[in-house]
Amino acid sequence: MAGAVRTEAYGTLLRALVEARAASGLSQADLAMRLGKPPSFVAKYELGERRLDVVELLVILRALETEPEALLPGLLERLPEKL
Repeated sequence: MAGAVRTEAYGTLLRALVEARAASGLSQADLAMRLGKPPSFVAKYELGERRLDVVELLVILRALETEPEALLPGLLERLPEKL
């Protein structure tokens, strides 16, 4: 994984996405189908092998029927002071 993907804040985001998918009762393949992507797309971002941009994150959250506000509190607490 690239250095930026290994930050505590980004790891928190990935864990929250995995938890949101599981809470929705979806497998990686189910979510990939909703996104119109191959299952490897979901697997790679969940493992931190692929970094998500903001637009992708919002589309994923919509597919999970999860509001962005549900993920932000834990992430905001872990953001570094500097990039």
